[in-house]
This record gives sequence, structure tokens and C-alpha cells, in this order.
Amino acid sequence: MALLLLLAFIGVPIIEIAVLIQVGGWIGLWPTLGLIVLTAILGSMELRSQGLATVNKLREQMDRGELPAQTLFDGVCLLFAGALLLTPGFVTDIAGFSLFFPPVRAFLRVTLGSYVARRAEMHVVHGTGPDGGPGGGFRRRDDGVVDADYEDVTPEKETDDDSDSDRQIPR
Repeated sequence: MALLLLLAFIGVPIIEIAVLIQVGGWIGLWPTLGLIVLTAILGSMELRSQGLATVNKLREQMDRGELPAQTLFDGVCLLFAGALLLTPGFVTDIAGFSLFFPPVRAFLRVTLGSYVARRAEMHVVHGTGPDGGPGGGFRRRDDGVVDADYEDVTPEKETDDDSDSDRQIPR
């Protein structure tokens, strides 16, 4: 994962610079800079529009008592879209604008959702923690029995009579 982030932090700026140089060679410096500013302005306007619609949809779902998981994911995608659109460059603008389309967000939701589900299942079934070490809490056995750790937290029964103090209190 760290290697992937390192490659992204090095690779994306190199690709952006190469694309900016190519586009600047085709249409010139000022039109290239104008396009960068224009995509930032258009992206901000679209982000505001879709962001407000997402917040309103989230509020409606919460008022109805529904779990707004899909709407929250759409909001996170819009947040990433805004960050990508404010980053100068055409490659990040294309990626940012693509997150405005619901089919792209649906594809990401399904893909990332299945990845997270597989990772979570692996940790539960194999009893591994996020760091690959021993997991905490419970493990699923092959016979369908869940082996779990627990702690009894029922309050102890208080007595008003001191003569009963040597008697055991059942738990």
C-alpha cells in the first residue's frame, strides 16, 4: 500500500506535467492556462450543485430513519472529485469530472464494497487483525460455532442488611 501511494505521489505529477507540456505545445501557453482555470470553475459549480443535492438527500434519509450508506459514499466521491478538480492538470480533472457521473460512483461502490467485504471476511475467518497479527474478539470455526471472548458486566446486587454480608451474591 505504501509503495502504491509513493508511486501515485511521484507518477501523477510527472504525468500531469507531460500532458500540460503537450497541450501547451498544441494550443499555446495562455489557452492551456485558461483551460485549467475554466475546468476548476466548472468543477466547482458542479460540485456545489451535486454536493447540495447529496446533503439534502442525506438529510431526507436520516429523517426517515434510513441508513444512508450509498449517499455517504456519493458524498465522499464528490469530496474526492473536488480535490481532483482543484489540482491543476488535465488528468486529475478528467478523474474528478468522472466522479460526477452516478454510474462511475456505482461502479466504485460495488468494486470497493466487495474489496472491503473480502478483507473484513478474511480478518474474521482467519482471526487476523488489520496488521496481519492475531485478531481480537472472535473467530469463526468451521462447525458454525463462534468462539468469542466476553466479560460479565451485570451489576452486583446490593444488600441493605449487613448480617447477610458473608453470603455469596449470585452473578
